Amino acid sequence: MSTKGGVTALPRRNYRLASDMDKPRSTGIVNEKLLSDYLHHVFPSTKPGPTVASLRKPLGFQDLSSHLEKLLSEGETPEELKDPSAEGRLGPQPVVLDHTSGFEGLLFVDDDLEMGLRGVGDTPDSYAYDGNRVRKWNVTTTNYGKSWAAGDIVSCLIDLDEGTITFCLNGQSLGTAFSSIKTGPGVAYFPAISLSFKESVAFNFGSRPLRYPSSRFLADPPTADLLKAHRLLGYIKNVLSTSIDAQEEKLLEKDSAVWRLQGDPTVLITLAHIFNVFAPLMCKVYLVEDVLMNFLLGILEGGGSVDEHPLIQQLLDLFWLLMEDHEVNECLKQLMMSLLRAYRFSPIIPDLGFQIHYLRLTTAILRHEKSRKYLLNNVTFDVLRSVVFFYIKTPLRVKEAGLEELIPTTWWPTHFDKEGKDEREPKDESSDERLRRRAYERGCQRLKKRIEVVEDLQVQILRLLLNNKDKNTGEASRYIFLNKFRKFLQENASNRGHPTALCPPEYMVCFLHRLITAVRSSWDEGSRKSPSSLSSEDAYVPPQLFYNGKVDYFDLQRLGGLLSHLKKTLKDDLATKANIVIDPAEIQAASMDDLDEDEESGATQRPFGAAAMGGALARPSWLSSPTLGRANRFLSTAAVSLMTPRRPLSQPEKVKVRTLAVEQRTEEDIEGSHGNDGLLLGRPQEEPDQPITDKSLLEIIDGIVMMYNLSVHQQLGKMVVVADEVHEYAVALKDTEEKIDRCPARRADILDELQKSQKVFAEKLNHLSRRLAWINATIYSKVTHLVWTSQFWSVCGSNTPCVCSGKDAGRLLAAVRLHPDHRARRQHGVAVRLHAGVLPQRGHERLQRYEETLTQLAAILAKHFADPRIVGTDIKDSLMQALASYVCYPQSLRAVERIPEEQRVAMMRNLLAPYEQRPWAQTNWILVRLWRGCGFGYRYTRLPHLLKTKPEDANLPSLQKPCPSLLLQRHMAELLSMDKDMAASFLNSVLNQLNWAFSEFIGMIQEIQQAAERPERNFVDTRQLKVCATCFDLSVSLLRVLEMTVTLVPEIFLDWTRPSAELLLRRLAQLLNQVLNRVTAEKNLFDRVVNLRLPGLESVDHYPILVAVTGILVRILVDGDKQGTSRASSVLLSDPCFQLHSIQHLLGEPAESTGPKHFSLHAYTDYISLEEKQKVEEMLEFLTEESKQAAASTAPTSEEDLCPICYAHSISAVFRPCSHKSCKACINQHLMNNKDCFFCKATITGVEDYSKPS
Repeated sequence: MSTKGGVTALPRRNYRLASDMDKPRSTGIVNEKLLSDYLHHVFPSTKPGPTVASLRKPLGFQDLSSHLEKLLSEGETPEELKDPSAEGRLGPQPVVLDHTSGFEGLLFVDDDLEMGLRGVGDTPDSYAYDGNRVRKWNVTTTNYGKSWAAGDIVSCLIDLDEGTITFCLNGQSLGTAFSSIKTGPGVAYFPAISLSFKESVAFNFGSRPLRYPSSRFLADPPTADLLKAHRLLGYIKNVLSTSIDAQEEKLLEKDSAVWRLQGDPTVLITLAHIFNVFAPLMCKVYLVEDVLMNFLLGILEGGGSVDEHPLIQQLLDLFWLLMEDHEVNECLKQLMMSLLRAYRFSPIIPDLGFQIHYLRLTTAILRHEKSRKYLLNNVTFDVLRSVVFFYIKTPLRVKEAGLEELIPTTWWPTHFDKEGKDEREPKDESSDERLRRRAYERGCQRLKKRIEVVEDLQVQILRLLLNNKDKNTGEASRYIFLNKFRKFLQENASNRGHPTALCPPEYMVCFLHRLITAVRSSWDEGSRKSPSSLSSEDAYVPPQLFYNGKVDYFDLQRLGGLLSHLKKTLKDDLATKANIVIDPAEIQAASMDDLDEDEESGATQRPFGAAAMGGALARPSWLSSPTLGRANRFLSTAAVSLMTPRRPLSQPEKVKVRTLAVEQRTEEDIEGSHGNDGLLLGRPQEEPDQPITDKSLLEIIDGIVMMYNLSVHQQLGKMVVVADEVHEYAVALKDTEEKIDRCPARRADILDELQKSQKVFAEKLNHLSRRLAWINATIYSKVTHLVWTSQFWSVCGSNTPCVCSGKDAGRLLAAVRLHPDHRARRQHGVAVRLHAGVLPQRGHERLQRYEETLTQLAAILAKHFADPRIVGTDIKDSLMQALASYVCYPQSLRAVERIPEEQRVAMMRNLLAPYEQRPWAQTNWILVRLWRGCGFGYRYTRLPHLLKTKPEDANLPSLQKPCPSLLLQRHMAELLSMDKDMAASFLNSVLNQLNWAFSEFIGMIQEIQQAAERPERNFVDTRQLKVCATCFDLSVSLLRVLEMTVTLVPEIFLDWTRPSAELLLRRLAQLLNQVLNRVTAEKNLFDRVVNLRLPGLESVDHYPILVAVTGILVRILVDGDKQGTSRASSVLLSDPCFQLHSIQHLLGEPAESTGPKHFSLHAYTDYISLEEKQKVEEMLEFLTEESKQAAASTAPTSEEDLCPICYAHSISAVFRPCSHKSCKACINQHLMNNKDCFFCKATITGVEDYSKPS
């Protein structure tokens, strides 16, 4: 015997007893008669012979090998009788594609995929079946078969004797697809498939057992090996169920489930003889899947927990004892791959029995410590490349999955407003609707309980992989898993451009949920053992993980820029605040190329001026440049030193830190020991030395956040599509039912068609509502996991950097800039995901910590969306978009209002910064959302003329119901009222951008109109149409911000004691007149382009822009005090562009007019209130009277007295010291941006009033 891997092993070919003369009796082996009886019992012959023990030939270990060889050869076909291999053999050795043969294709995706033979149907001798379009192809195409889906198994069967090709879907024949195919000499057929982007398929040509074998179309299985394997397995079963009573000298039958490997020499040598033949067979995938896997599954068929079946653990001990290392390794690898395939492609049934069956066996195997560590080191993540065992696929065929039995009653919203939004609250529903909804909820709960059984098994698997106590056979499983998990994240992060090499997002979502559950369980288990440590509810990731170099972030960009640049610029800050000193020798070791590139990159990433559309520019790639990669490697190899705080900073004691590659790290590198803090090296001085949890769990949590960023975020958004479909079909069904009610009885034909449509919509809703229940049970019922995980997304440096912990790690300035960018990037859309991730009938208030989490995230966004330490343009844009999403939803907007007042005021101050030199479109959008619902005719969700069109995405933030914030409006009013300089610069920038946006819009529609009028056929560039529509939308939003400002703080324009008030009012009047003249002129350019109804210009219409202008005019001409309205009217009327008929156009022409219809506020009774119409009429009367008085009192002005700049106003100001003259409006506007004289370029030191000498 020898020792192998910590257990006793019997080397093969050395265990045989040479002869009775050499060794008449082996110690511990029973007597010859009992041994002979035992061996005959274990190895019974299949041929007839003497059954009485006295008549049998004695059998000992010396003869066992020959006896076993003789038994295994019984029933084999002699070599001379075997059929020779036919020409045209295709695929692995067991497969023959001649005469009658077939193969299976396992579909991973269900898009545009064709499967068939040679050329997939494009030529006369090629044939294909397309399950996406449900057609067959052979030059021409006809209907055939059924629709397939991801996870289906398609079999292709060819009979060259009959000349037919048949396809099967999940074992069910779809009928003969093609007949009379060409056969004969020189004709050969080859399997072929056509795939679209991101699609994949797994073929089985017979190297593994076919999932759905056909009696007529048989592959050539390894019959001889199968016979041997089954017989050897039978012998093993005999050993397990037989015990030897040496004292009574008899054999006893026993339950094999209680068998234990106890070191009995007789049993061990018997098993060694069996495994001498059995072990090589178990390296073949066909035998592992057909023989071994089914045997192990049979052990667990009795039910109960996996712990109640220790036989599998004993068998695995036996495998490691009696098989060579390479044999047991290959056997375990093929066993896990077979289990993975079986789990992935098993059909969904109501109780999920197949999935549970395979997961139970997987759990039993992973409970074996040595097997688990081998699989972690060599199979999991290395070979599988995905986390299939943690995925629960969604059934696309509801009926086959048994959802009709689980959820017999379906439910969907039935009451909608004019914009298609669900308007019925649960308290307002009828008794029948309530009963139906509750029945649907009970069905969803039944489904959820079924799925939770599978999820519990998946979590058990992860708990086994996270075991950190199994150190008997080497490194604990958790640390192997941690390093493999980090490598898994690296591969998925670095291959974003290669979808086929990535873990599918739908797998990643399920893996995320299970991993969160397992980590929280391990965290809480540790906190119970150590009461002083934090619970998972108060968990946070300390900031030192991001700057001590212990965790590899593989080329991910940091918020502050390049790592090498940050390492140099922040070294003093790290030394002062975190006791970390970078070894100067290591910094000097960096190449000059790296240093030069770092400086250039650092300079390019400093804040810089951006265009107005900066938020919409193409986002940089997920990973940074190769320079970043070198910088990251430089950081990982840089030595850091830990100082004792009590010693002077000028004399730190440098301790070299061992920095290793991910796969080389040990437990000590992660957890630390003997004064080494491991992953928490470099704790800030202000941070209390309170135990958090096992440091390895912190890195896994950090990986969870990264995994969410990689693909889970996008996948959760995709899952909302089903809910959107339910809503769309519900609206269509409601509309159809209303049409049926209105349909006259005499139109039976129309009524029949409507009833058919009603039936189709109802069937589709039944199907979709059950699918939605499945998605909610498997995905969105875990929304609380996102709530918990979001507490780790805090960007250190905020006032509450460690959510729920009260720690003030924000005193370390470096923490923010060294933060990996993905932790800030996915703040965008979190509220949307949480909002969309709840069943329609389930209130947010039922989610644990939902409001608290939203408030915490809002505080982070309010602090950092304008943080100057974050230099990445795309990161800043993501944070801005996240804040914009927050203010679109009532729950998240209330969360913003719940953050401390100081943070709210600071946020509003950042929003009111001048628009120049920064991407201002998103900022303006946020201000508009805070106002939407309060403005003139601004209570709509969708524009009136777009109500009958279907939006591309109903979940867009812009399509949410108005939810204004009076609290934030009040903060804005206070800031603009108290800070006169800020108010002037902010409004001046808004007016500048409005002038630019509207001018660009007019220029573009001129080009569009010219192209449309040319006689030759012209196509307007789609991009130009989108830019045109964007400029129009920007103009409307800027007008709404001006309306909000003039409503909240009218004195900015009307109190002329404030600096620039008169100028701002004159500029506002000028722009309003320009907009009105362009939009309301008779047969103008705007009308012609709107009437073209070009795709891409759907949002361009009279209503949004004219109503916004009207709101501003009403506020300054009707709602203000007498002095203010007088000033406003005089400025408006004195503007040369003012035309009274533009104001009259707002109310339209008389109803009796027979000409073409014009815009009129009277036509929008659902959007313009009666009070608002009365104010417009009052404004029109006021302006009519004022214009008459102004015309009567205005004296003619000579050309010499007009301003030489604008030629619209009289000269009223003289410049000092140069004495040049202009009107006050021109000089005041000029001085806001330039101090040089218009004419002589001298510096203007003052402006004095000018009056013409009499």
